Amino acid sequence: MKSLSLLTGCVVAALSLHLMPLHAEDSPAPAKPAKPAKAKKADKPDKAEKPAAKKAKGARLNHVVAFKFKEDVKKEDIRKVEDAFRALKTKIPQVQKLVWGLNNSPEGLNKGCTHVWILSFNSDEDRNVYLTHPDHVEFGKLVKPLLADVFVADFWAKD
Repeated sequence: MKSLSLLTGCVVAALSLHLMPLHAEDSPAPAKPAKPAKAKKADKPDKAEKPAAKKAKGARLNHVVAFKFKEDVKKEDIRKVEDAFRALKTKIPQVQKLVWGLNNSPEGLNKGCTHVWILSFNSDEDRNVYLTHPDHVEFGKLVKPLLADVFVADFWAKD
């Protein structure tokens, strides 16, 4: 239960940081009241929903993953995880970029996470292919027993 509350705290903190406007110009416009739905004729097919606003040219979806390993995990097992995670870039073509490193923040707010990866994708669909790709699923089987906690957050990068 402790790890669930720790993970929930990480997620809430990360989401509040990414969703909280930093400047007045970043604040969303006040919501407009919903218009009543128009009656549709039974013989007319529903129109497809409009896609979300177009993403900026060259925008990338970033998938951030942070691991907290169990205290008894051997260094050689951690090295196997590092190697296997890096190999996903060569095995799954939807991964556009993969960078990783060890936490070195002096703030002490890493919640015990030592390893951080950022994977970049061209679309939500590419990220979803990665998540269900057999090589990613196998990687999950390798790493899951070694983890005390994991944090994952995805975001579209903004300037």
